[in-house]
Amino acid sequence: MVNSIHIIDMTGRILITTITTFSLPKAITLAEAREIFKSTAPKYQGVSGLLRKQYVLSEDGKTAGGVYLWQTRADAEAMYTEAWREFVRGKYQTEPSVTYFETPVVVDNVMGEVQVV
Repeated sequence: MVNSIHIIDMTGRILITTITTFSLPKAITLAEAREIFKSTAPKYQGVSGLLRKQYVLSEDGKTAGGVYLWQTRADAEAMYTEAWREFVRGKYQTEPSVTYFETPVVVDNVMGEVQVV
């Protein structure tokens, strides 16, 4: 059975998705990643403009990163400062990569919504 979907028209507001990745100096396990990510998660709570963050780890444990959904590009750019890069370098001993994407449609199955921006 398919639930009805509530469509939210947010035309004119551009959401931004960023994907950050970094190659790890040595592979880590999922359990190790979970502990590391839990330790940094509070840093992202209450960040202005950040709607959601998912931590990610490649299946081989050699690449980690995050997928972020932002209200604006300016909000995202405010996060990825030199201080943030230094934090990542200190935590993971590697240089982070950040890629920006415009996000015209978001499907949220938990809320039963499709956001059209």
